[in-house]
Amino acid sequence: MEYLHEIFDFLGCETPDAWIDNALNNQSIMLIDHAHCEKKAAMTAVNNIHMYPDDPELLKKMSRLAREELRHFEQVLKLIEQRGLTFRKMSAARYVVSLRAHVRKQEPDRLVDVLIIGAFIEARSCERFAKLAPHLDDELKHFYESLLKSEARHYQDYLKLATKHAKGDVSERVEFFRGKEAELVEQPDTEFRFHSGPVI
Repeated sequence: MEYLHEIFDFLGCETPDAWIDNALNNQSIMLIDHAHCEKKAAMTAVNNIHMYPDDPELLKKMSRLAREELRHFEQVLKLIEQRGLTFRKMSAARYVVSLRAHVRKQEPDRLVDVLIIGAFIEARSCERFAKLAPHLDDELKHFYESLLKSEARHYQDYLKLATKHAKGDVSERVEFFRGKEAELVEQPDTEFRFHSGPVI
């Protein structure tokens, strides 16, 4: 799958093996937090629609993304129920909050940063699905593999929209967030989440 190579090149690092071990040893937390991630991704897309109603391309892409993320949310909820687990509130990982702390305040810079962060979140999700899938039971493996294509498209959509609204090259800003995102992925974390660093 060529798009996976593109995503691995886009990210500043690979998910550490220690995080994969964390995930395999905490699959119930992984699934519940995954559901929260899908819900938040849909909410982010809807918020972008609310905040930026003047770009028809953004509205179309965010609407489609929100629908897909909510469908994924429903699919993860079904897996949670089938496995005798209970969906519940969970504390959020520092990942997204830490990335958004660097968002610039003025428009269109703010929107450009929000879209670039969206690209990194989707790319990282895709990379983690790909790395986890070979180690999971058949049902979960097939489900995570089924998510790869849509997550890759979401990453591309976010990046294209960022470039459009920047009206030029976004490589410097992408490189800035690439470094910040890699730090969050590689540095040890205090609790395991789908977007946490490794808990050692």
